[in-house]
Amino acid sequence: MGVVIFLVFAALIIAAAIYNYRQAEKRRQALLDLAARQGWQFSEAKDYEMEGRYPAFSCLQSGSARYAYNILHGPGRQGQVCAFDYHYETYSTDDKGNTSTTHHHFSSLVLDTNLPLRPLLIRAETFFDKIGEFFGHDDIDFESHEFSRTFCVQADDRRWAFDVISQSTMEFLLAAPRFTIQFAGSSIMAHRNSVFEAFEFEQALEVITGIVERLPKDVLRDLQTPK
Repeated sequence: MGVVIFLVFAALIIAAAIYNYRQAEKRRQALLDLAARQGWQFSEAKDYEMEGRYPAFSCLQSGSARYAYNILHGPGRQGQVCAFDYHYETYSTDDKGNTSTTHHHFSSLVLDTNLPLRPLLIRAETFFDKIGEFFGHDDIDFESHEFSRTFCVQADDRRWAFDVISQSTMEFLLAAPRFTIQFAGSSIMAHRNSVFEAFEFEQALEVITGIVERLPKDVLRDLQTPK
């Protein structure tokens, strides 16, 4: 009986390994197809310098053993695109002193607009945000109650947040797929706490591009004026 259980268990492990391999190969081909469709370059090599290129994006600074992989880069309608999967590790110790390692993976897309943007964060509002509001930790509210209920918006410069998130942009974001959006320097990042399917990289690019293309003309003109 023990041998039978062992053989069944071994068969399940082999089946799971085969399934994971096939899924990884399927996604790799989808990323190659995406790169060909967009005119981008694709590399599976690990890049340990991504966090240094985008130091203001806090999601790239978590944990240890950080690196990007499955990297896509090339042109977009509003600037250069760099999209990638990202890995980092965290560690925990149980009450017996045994240390375990957790591997975290997520995907991100960054658009370099070549514009002098100011810091801004747009993400889905959570239950904890609502609790925070009770204790006075409020985010920026907008005229659209639906938008304010759906998104948490944070910026040091509230005027900048209102400039970027016009009525048109609010309507666009309410209808668009949800990503955490962060402005830093000349770049805008879209990411989630999960690994994207290939089509989700395109969705992320469309969301960021849609925000840029909806910037009011006077705001865009001011950004493009040499200081």
